[in-house]
Amino acid sequence: MSSAKPGFVIRRARTSDVAAIRALIEPLVQERILLGKERVVFYESVQEFRVAETPDGTIIGCGALHVMWEDLGEVRTLAVDRGWLGAGVGRALLERLETDARELGLSRLFCLTFEVSFFTRNGYAEIGDGVIDPEIYSEMVRSPDEGVAEFLDLARVKPNTLGNSRMLKSL
Repeated sequence: MSSAKPGFVIRRARTSDVAAIRALIEPLVQERILLGKERVVFYESVQEFRVAETPDGTIIGCGALHVMWEDLGEVRTLAVDRGWLGAGVGRALLERLETDARELGLSRLFCLTFEVSFFTRNGYAEIGDGVIDPEIYSEMVRSPDEGVAEFLDLARVKPNTLGNSRMLKSL
C-alpha cells in the first residue's frame, strides 16, 4: 500500500472489493453519470482498479486504467464517495493511475467524463477527431471494447455516452 494523504491510502483492488466498488458507483449510475456494468465485468477487470481506503477498511474511491493501444490508455470508473469530495481522493487515484500508465509504457490517457473541470485541472484537454493515425484507427476499430469505441467516437456508442466530454492527456 502507498500512502496518499492522512485519512486514506491508495492500493490495488482485490476481488473482495468488488461489492464496495459497485456500491460506490451505483448512485452515479442512477444519476446517469457513469454507465452501469454487470458484476462479472468488475471481476474480469479487477486488476485494472485502484481503490482509496480509510484506516477502518472503508472503500471511499475507485478508478481503473484500461490499456487501449501501445501508447494509449483510458481512465475508467473514477468515483469518490460524496462524503470525501474535495479531500484529494480523486486526485490521488488519478495520480496513481497515471503512475501505473507510465510504468506500462503509455504516453497518453483518455477519459470520457462529465467532470471536465476536474480533468482540466489535472492536465487533460477536450479532443476532437484525428487524434490517432488512420492506420491505427483501422486496427482499433476492430476491438469489441466499448471504451475503445467511445474513444474512436463511433456512432454505435452514441446512445451510451450520455453527453460526456472526450478528454486526453499526454504523460
